[in-house]
Amino acid sequence: MLAPLRIALSLSIGLAALAPAPAPAQRPPQAPAVASPTAPSASAPISDVRYTITFDRSDARRRSVRVAMAFTTAGNAPVVLSLPAWTPGAYELSYFARWVTEFSASRGDGKSLHWEKLDYDSWRVDPAGARSVTVSFRYLADSLDNAMTWAGKEFLLFNGTNLFLYPEGRGFDFPSTVAIRTEPDWRVATGMHPAGAPATYSAATYHDLVDMPAFIGRFDLDSARVADRWIRLATYPEGSVAGPDRQAVWRDLIRMIPPMVAVWGDVPFDDYTVMQIADSTFGGASGLEHQSSHVDVISPLAIGDPFMPTLYAHEIFHAWNVKRLRPADLWPYQYAHEQPTPWLWECEGITDYYADLALVRGGVTDSAGFFRATAGKIQEVAQVPPVALEDASLSTWIHPLDGSAYIYYPQGSLAGLALDILIRDASDDRRSLDDVLRQLYRSAYQSGQGFTEAQWWSAVSAAAGGKSFADFDARYIDGRVPIPWDSILPRAGMRLAVDTIPEPRFGVSTLPDSEGVRVIAVEPDGSAAEAGVQPGDYLVSIGDIPVDERFAARFRAAFDGKNGAPLAIRVRRDGRDVMLAGRLRIENRFAYRVEVDANASERAARIRAGILHGHVDGAGG
Repeated sequence: MLAPLRIALSLSIGLAALAPAPAPAQRPPQAPAVASPTAPSASAPISDVRYTITFDRSDARRRSVRVAMAFTTAGNAPVVLSLPAWTPGAYELSYFARWVTEFSASRGDGKSLHWEKLDYDSWRVDPAGARSVTVSFRYLADSLDNAMTWAGKEFLLFNGTNLFLYPEGRGFDFPSTVAIRTEPDWRVATGMHPAGAPATYSAATYHDLVDMPAFIGRFDLDSARVADRWIRLATYPEGSVAGPDRQAVWRDLIRMIPPMVAVWGDVPFDDYTVMQIADSTFGGASGLEHQSSHVDVISPLAIGDPFMPTLYAHEIFHAWNVKRLRPADLWPYQYAHEQPTPWLWECEGITDYYADLALVRGGVTDSAGFFRATAGKIQEVAQVPPVALEDASLSTWIHPLDGSAYIYYPQGSLAGLALDILIRDASDDRRSLDDVLRQLYRSAYQSGQGFTEAQWWSAVSAAAGGKSFADFDARYIDGRVPIPWDSILPRAGMRLAVDTIPEPRFGVSTLPDSEGVRVIAVEPDGSAAEAGVQPGDYLVSIGDIPVDERFAARFRAAFDGKNGAPLAIRVRRDGRDVMLAGRLRIENRFAYRVEVDANASERAARIRAGILHGHVDGAGG
């Protein structure tokens, strides 16, 4: 959710330049070191579940939101209510109960009921014979993250997993309504379905309920008709995306969605809402998918950046892939504990491949842009130690520090490209990876289940005319063998070129913010580490050259070929300037390029055209 969402605004000074550095699709909060508890006792049955969300100007000042859950029960058996431990799409344990305060329980007549904490995310309420019960609490809204709940000035983002309790052990198929109480001049934007009464919504199941986040407050909102559906664009703060910037967003959305619909042959949502927060305290850009919306949190510097269409396309494609078609390991979602799967390379990586395809097929970018994106992913994968896609998918829950934490995005995307080429090659361009997704969408998702490993590879083989992909799976998915681009790309009229470029290397990763260019990581053996640069420092100048938007070109011009030259480094540390002394290092950079193969056969050129334009032989000219 690069959702990758290799975040384009994350910067690194590594090759004598301020250059994009990899980052995850989402910026998750740090998960606490808490062991999973023994499952609490099942709740007594409840019915007629109604939630009320209250957020007004006084709540905004307190940076919190008021939550109430009312329901009907019978008898004296205790009701056990729990909050989820994670949000689907953000593959980590967050334990949302941490932000709960002022919990209480009462009868329909307002009389207090006894309750106790059963474990760290569950509450046991004694109804004492009352049929009508209400529990309420206040939730701290101070976490700027698209999987969390966050209050800004006259504004709230909430995720249902953060706020909506469920009866423990009773399943998730219960219907409910949500009433939102807010200021009369404030807006509400959500994927939840209107229930008739003003600012009241309904959900058929808990799965639907918590998969529809909401904006409340003052923000910009408009809509357009795309692929016979209403697409809404909600942006906070007001005016953050306006004029030509907003027109450009709409132009890109209108172009990228029809190619996605063409892949699936189905539009599974009645409407779709792009929900975006721009805040100067956030570095980079990230997205989190939902079934009929997605939430982006970005730096204001990202507005108008070429990365943003990729972010939108990735998250929107998730409305089909992951929110509907997804592996059996994630079907159905379980909210009390982690739900690891070796298939995140498909969930996120294949989605990322199709985000690139949607942009080139829709005319948001051209073929050269697609080739650049592909080459960038090949380069990104080459820069980390070899890792199996299945292993990287499983390990993301613990955020490993070896560089593989989110590599299943670009590496999975490349696996998608390789599969697409091999399927088209084996079928003489009469089938493609599109056929695999469509077939699984029908046989798995529309049958109410997730796909299995056997179903996936069977669909791939069938699309390729019976060709076995067991070796592909063993080498490039379950194994750590690099994909042989020299033999695969030419089948699609493409080739990979590698340039060796000697460049000055400083050895830091950075992010720009309102105070300057902040160091977020220092390479252990680089010039910066040797000089004593520390994470948290702000780079002021290197070699007497100011670190600004013109730094890269000026630095290269001044120090090209001067290996070992002394560097005067000025950083701002704890509010004061500090001078450091270092030496320049010249290192070889390997720059990857994907380009048209001038010697491609007619057949290979036809396959290349099919990938770029979204057709198979005989179905697009």
